[in-house]
Amino acid sequence: MADAISKTSQANSKLSKTQRLEARITEEQKELFQRAAEIQGRTLTDFVISNLINAANQIIQEHEIMILSKRDQEVFIEALFNPPEPSAKLKAAAQSYKQRMGI
Repeated sequence: MADAISKTSQANSKLSKTQRLEARITEEQKELFQRAAEIQGRTLTDFVISNLINAANQIIQEHEIMILSKRDQEVFIEALFNPPEPSAKLKAAAQSYKQRMGI
């Protein structure tokens, strides 16, 4: 684990850092973050940035990846391979679009 932390720190130090991030926190929060950073043998800055990156990546992944139940997967595949016929409303909308676009 210390090796992975060292590699992350080295990679971060090689990047050009031109942006600044500031946050107001309580004394208790800072002490908590500092203690955790010390346990991992990191600077407070490295600890905060690394954990923010991990949290951001996790949130983005959860937002972008859809996990379907077995039943939902079957319904989705069925709709892909055997799509339903377009409804009258959909056909009218397509016709209207074609007319407006001159297609």
